[in-house]
Amino acid sequence: MISRLFFFTIFPFMADPRFLLVGLGNPGREYHLTRHNIGFLFLDFLAERAGCPIESPKMQGLYCQGRAFGGQIILLKPQTFMNRSGQCVRAYVDYFKVPLSHLFVFHDDIDLAPGRIKIVSRGGAGGHNGIRSIGQHLGNTDFARLKIGVGRPSLDEQGQGQPVDRFVLSRMGEDEIALFAQRQPLVEQAVELFIGHGIERCMNQINGRT
Repeated sequence: MISRLFFFTIFPFMADPRFLLVGLGNPGREYHLTRHNIGFLFLDFLAERAGCPIESPKMQGLYCQGRAFGGQIILLKPQTFMNRSGQCVRAYVDYFKVPLSHLFVFHDDIDLAPGRIKIVSRGGAGGHNGIRSIGQHLGNTDFARLKIGVGRPSLDEQGQGQPVDRFVLSRMGEDEIALFAQRQPLVEQAVELFIGHGIERCMNQINGRT
């Protein structure tokens, strides 16, 4: 169900509504391929599919915009570090006049098994600092999220495991990287459903698939 993509550099006079797709992560090479940066990684995949490198700096973020996945899109990677992501996201929502129903945020989730994809339409932060920051700056938590499961640290015989903050900031293993690569087509399908048919249909068709 992957559609052919068409991308144009910029189109300031288009009247159709914009969709803001946000990948959460931390800037810097030291955080590349860490579990907490899985939102960045999936957004980079979507950017590659759209032929749109996320390289333009604006309002504490890197972004690109164009037409892809059946709609007018803005791809955004906040560069404020995770716990201040809301500053950047709010600036883009306001500047590009994006309704919250067209905001789709990609982030890691330790309560989901590695590789599981779950779409939600609203809700609390669930302990995720990036989502908490966005909710605080928007004054509203009614925005869609695509959660990517990274699991929790494994426990030793004494029931002890790596602290969660260190776990999510650690580099993924090769098996994890391969697993997430397998999920890329499902994430692309989710974006097409979200843009073309809305969050309810997106949840109905994607959730439970992994």
